[in-house]
This record gives sequence, structure tokens and C-alpha cells, in this order.
Amino acid sequence: MSIRILIADDHGIVRQGLRMYLGLDPEIEIVGEACNGAEALELTHQLHPDVVLMDLLMPVMDGIAATAAIRRELPDTEVVALTSVLEDTSVVEAVRVGAIGYLLKDTEAHELLRAIKAAAAGQVQLASPAAARLMREVRTPEKSREALTDRETDVLRLLAQGRSNKEIAQLLNIGEHTVKTHVSHVLNKLGVPSRTQAALYAIRTSLVSSD
Repeated sequence: MSIRILIADDHGIVRQGLRMYLGLDPEIEIVGEACNGAEALELTHQLHPDVVLMDLLMPVMDGIAATAAIRRELPDTEVVALTSVLEDTSVVEAVRVGAIGYLLKDTEAHELLRAIKAAAAGQVQLASPAAARLMREVRTPEKSREALTDRETDVLRLLAQGRSNKEIAQLLNIGEHTVKTHVSHVLNKLGVPSRTQAALYAIRTSLVSSD
């Protein structure tokens, strides 16, 4: 089954380049393009992509606002933030509102594909130039993990270790749909919009090692 991608960027040449390259991968299906955040939100409602590649600086509605709206209204769609400059404030804001990943536009093509596939699989990847800043500045809830069931805690621990939904399902001997349900419950109980913030919570509460 292919991974459905929506590309959101206000530069046509960037969208064209992404479409041309990503279209070469048989596992990827480009379902639409948006030139601003408002259009990205509208098309996400219409097309239900698995992943939105979201430029952060766009007219009408910027990528951060669009990411927040998508994660709030369509939580089954993951967002990977794209930007031309690794600017700390943008990193923090993108993750704070729910982006699962963050990439520079000059990222190597194979790294972009890897990040898209990881996002579609529900994998959290904190090993990036922005990871240390995220650890310091993205606030996570102070709720104790006792609010989670034992199974939800197991899912959160594996999620924070960077495991995919499929891997979590295999390790816990449950179905992938059940994993997604548990993740949804974890996010709701912790009051966070993304798996990345749930993973940061798991690290801060020593559920997993910061390594």
C-alpha cells in the first residue's frame, strides 16, 4: 500500500522538484499540492494524505498554523516540516504544534524519503541538529505516567525508542490498528498533539534513556 503525500510549499519549483523525485519511488503517491497553509488544510480534509510535507514560511496561513490545525482536526495525518534555514524558533514551534519531523530543504534525497516513510510508520526521530534544543524547550506535560495504563506505557516506551507501529505491534503481539488506538489514547491523556512530544515526555520522565 502506497504512502499518500501532500506537498505544501509556496514555490512552484520546489513542489515540482519534490513531485518529480518522490514520484520515482513506487511506495510514494503524491495526492496533491498546496501553495499556502490554508490550501494545505483544505486539501488535507479533502484528500486525507498519510503525510504532509509542510513548508513553514507561506502566505495566507503559515506552515506552523496549518500544522497545528491539521494535527487538531485530522490527527491521523502526520506532518513533516520543511524549511530552508535551521532556525531554532521554527523548530520548536513546528514540533510544539504537532510536526513529527523537521527537515531542511537541502536534505539529501534519500534522507527525505527515509523521513517520509518513518513519519508514515509513526516513527519518532529525535536524532537531528534540532534535537538538543527540542529537549530543552518543547514543554511536555507534568502529568505522572500513572495516568496511562500498563499497555499504553509499553507503547509509549517503544514509540520513544523510535519503533514503528509495525514493530510495536510485533513486540507486543497486538495489531497495528490497536497500536494506533493506544497511541491516540496516550496523546490524549498527556495532552500533546504529536508522537514527538510524547517521546520527549517519556525521556523526561526516565521512561526511556535520553541516549
